[in-house]
Amino acid sequence: MKTIGMIGGMSWESTQTYYRLINQQVKQALGGLHSARVVLYSVDFAEIERLQHQGDWEATARILASAAQALEAAGADFLIICTNTMHKVADQVSSAVDIPLLHIADATAATLERDGITRVGLLGTRFTMEQAFYRERLEAQGIEVLIPDDPARERVHRVIYEELCLGHIDADSRRDYHAIIAGLAARGAQGVILGCTEIGLLIQQADTSTPIYDTTELHAGEAVKVALEDHGSSSCSQSST
Repeated sequence: MKTIGMIGGMSWESTQTYYRLINQQVKQALGGLHSARVVLYSVDFAEIERLQHQGDWEATARILASAAQALEAAGADFLIICTNTMHKVADQVSSAVDIPLLHIADATAATLERDGITRVGLLGTRFTMEQAFYRERLEAQGIEVLIPDDPARERVHRVIYEELCLGHIDADSRRDYHAIIAGLAARGAQGVILGCTEIGLLIQQADTSTPIYDTTELHAGEAVKVALEDHGSSSCSQSST
């Protein structure tokens, strides 16, 4: 079994979901008392959030690159960044180490392709919805990406930072997200990506008839798949976007 290097803490609310899902799936695959081999580096999200909203992505890249190097030194065989937004600096993180980085958008795109999804809605932070780093990775696989209008994007963003990252689950916010998902479906989205690792704390598939794709679940599942592969046949590849 390979050792998974997790760059977490963005926020820790979703990092604990990663940890739970990864260990549950390893136990399911191997049985008995098996659990995952994991090395976790959890950053201080307050520092990351401040730099995000200042637009200082180079500083965030240095923080995550340092975390990646620490995980490599600790024996990780490959890395995952346990957040969608910080994949904006995935290239800088990947280039700082000699072990592979498993990109969250690639894990998502593979599932969308499997399900025949060619037009998908995307929810996430404003950074993820509005900037090119995430959408272009999906579009390169032939998947059209729809995002909500500006007021809806602002609502989605504020709920993430002011509620979900603090562990607060609000019924009004859930209703608003449902309406936004329905609006994307009405525009032709065949499914909706929960493109922030905290959104799965608020929205589940049982809440909507529109297929949803929880990136936390997909990324964790792909990490387990790679961890359980033979060491000579890893499907991980360096981030190249």
